[in-house]
Order: sequence, then C-alpha cells, then structure tokens
Amino acid sequence: MLSVTEIAILGVGALLLFGPDRLPGIMRKAGHVMRDVQNTSQSFIREIERAADEHEATGGEPPTS
Repeated sequence: MLSVTEIAILGVGALLLFGPDRLPGIMRKAGHVMRDVQNTSQSFIREIERAADEHEATGGEPPTS
C-alpha cells in the first residue's frame, strides 16, 4: 500500500510528465481500464465457480463427450 507521501510524489511526477491539460483524460482512461480488468476478473471467477458447481453436481466424474 502506498503512503500519502508516495501518492503525492507520484501525483506531482504525473503532473510534470503529462501536464495539467492531458492528465485528467489519462486518469479517466486509467479508471476505465481498471474497471474493465476488475469486471473481467469477476467474470472469470464466476465462470470457475459455475464450472466447479457443475462438476460437483455430476458427482465429480469427468464429462462424457
């Protein structure tokens, strides 16, 4: 976890690197990417749990295909 000081240093560095005009758009894009990653990981977990539930419902036997 980052401390308040480290976050402030990163914020100033980002401001100097990207400038005050581009920084809001970049942060907005980063927020969208983080939300997409979070949604994808939650979807993956749900699918794994669904497959595990199906596996348990069949008595733990492999599928017969």
